[in-house]
Amino acid sequence: MVKVVGVRFRSAGKIYYFDPAECDMKVGTHVIVETARGVEYGTVMIAPREVADDKVVQPLKSVIRVATKEDEKQERRNKEKEKDAFKICLEKIAKHKLEMKLVEAEYTFDNNKLLFYFTADGRIDFRELVKDLASVFRTRIELRQIGVRDETKILGGIGICGRELCCKSYLSEFAPVSIKMAKEQNLSLNPTKISGVCGRLMCCLKNEEETYEYLNSRLPNIGDTVTTIDGVRGEVQSVNVLRQLVKVIVEVNDEKELREYKVKELKFRPRRRKENLKLTAQELKELSALEDKGGKSKLDDAK
Repeated sequence: MVKVVGVRFRSAGKIYYFDPAECDMKVGTHVIVETARGVEYGTVMIAPREVADDKVVQPLKSVIRVATKEDEKQERRNKEKEKDAFKICLEKIAKHKLEMKLVEAEYTFDNNKLLFYFTADGRIDFRELVKDLASVFRTRIELRQIGVRDETKILGGIGICGRELCCKSYLSEFAPVSIKMAKEQNLSLNPTKISGVCGRLMCCLKNEEETYEYLNSRLPNIGDTVTTIDGVRGEVQSVNVLRQLVKVIVEVNDEKELREYKVKELKFRPRRRKENLKLTAQELKELSALEDKGGKSKLDDAK
């Protein structure tokens, strides 16, 4: 077992482990730590505790100190300098006529590095831009290309549910989201209804995926033949996944009737769910473009 403290560097960002050393801290305490990027200002999200050795990436760096009032002032000054750096970088991008969208400027706490996050459709040759920026700011410059999901995480916004975006409020890492999840939840495959602010499939599709997989596994497919609790055989006409109800067409006295049963009142052979999609190649291409395989965020990968 090893004693660690969990530190976060941005809103809803990834939590990194550090050695708490002899520092007295609790959740919400601001601390100064050394990362691969340099000296950073972070917030304690996990109070000092012991975790298994295999949960920690060695070597474990120590917390330098609990942030002082002077450190707090320095952090506020950095935030103001980042606004100025953002404006200057926009001017330089326009000067060099580069097809890129600047998203954020970020100083490390010790000002030894200035990072600019941007999005672009393809690869950008920004070597001359870096030289130009270095001559202005007199510090190490790093330009980092990020994806649309990372961009949305930085900028934030309101989702179609009326709440703050999950990636901005609590989602520290992006999970892979696929069209299969939307199909499993019987959602409309209209791209405008299942995509988020970033233009990719909504992250919240992942939240209920396991529940829907379990509930669907208990139901027959539409068109399957089932035996009801009355001993009558019939054909499944529709299912209600959440209520676990099945509408069955049965034949009684040579007349067909539509009856509703609880799934536990039916006997049927469980099988893999059928893919009832009827999409054109163009529609399938558009939906596939919404998928995001997840992977590592580019915002904190140098911590």
